[in-house]
Amino acid sequence: MPKMEELNIVKNHYSGKVRDIYDLGDELLIVTSDRISAFDVVFPNEIPNKGKILNQISAHFFKETKSIIDNHFITDNLDEYPEEFQAFRDELEDRSMLVRKTKVIPFECIVRGYITGSAWSEYKTGGTVGNLLLPENLKESQRFPEALFTPSTKAEEGHDENISYVEMLARCDRFIAEELKNKSLELYKYAHEIMWEKGIILADTKFEFGVLGDKIILIDEVLTPDSSRYWDIEDHVVGKTPKSYDKQFVRDYISATGWDKNPPAPELPQEVIEKTFAKYYEAYKIIVGDKAKKWDTK
Repeated sequence: MPKMEELNIVKNHYSGKVRDIYDLGDELLIVTSDRISAFDVVFPNEIPNKGKILNQISAHFFKETKSIIDNHFITDNLDEYPEEFQAFRDELEDRSMLVRKTKVIPFECIVRGYITGSAWSEYKTGGTVGNLLLPENLKESQRFPEALFTPSTKAEEGHDENISYVEMLARCDRFIAEELKNKSLELYKYAHEIMWEKGIILADTKFEFGVLGDKIILIDEVLTPDSSRYWDIEDHVVGKTPKSYDKQFVRDYISATGWDKNPPAPELPQEVIEKTFAKYYEAYKIIVGDKAKKWDTK
């Protein structure tokens, strides 16, 4: 059996930290693997079925947010894929989607509703988040009165660079910058409200956008545990770090080992793999509800 990248329909094949992308011309086939990365480094272990969870959450939210902004999603129904891919159904089922190809806008649009993670670290150092001066005496995990837009550059290699919105305005067209900011904040507000009702706090998240014709549309992944920080609402206490439904569990474990965050990444114990899957899967079930499929770590 040929590999997918050997098919005539595929013009280019690109493997990212988590996803494999196949160029079909005006469309892309995105396949979400079970690889896991943290601190921009891919780990040698996979989290079985994690890719299916991420893909299904993205597909869900692409369908649910079209009234806010158009997106690149076409279908995740394998029956609608080109004939050449039908031989790969087992590999593509639940973990792939066909999307429209766009010109990627090279910024990650991060929205923070609560002070945590790198934002908390920055604030403790200089009283700022995303170079925005904030009031004194904020506590970890405290909710901001208004969500903050804190963009970063999108690096091809190495680490992304956190920049201010003012810097973003200097680096791209004002209309584009304003559209990215406004749509990011609108998407965050929508997602925070619906997730709150389900017992989850969306602490922060990142969006990516592309240009198709004369339109800016939402691309990449959306509101997944890989691109977002989800907390259990019952565990949220200002001044502490709540339990999360994302890969923070892996980050915490690895940080405790003393790893210097440079490649190669260390092996993950089976217990960490299973607990990480459980957190992703729990978030998935809460998000999609009765439509949730059954997967495990096998």
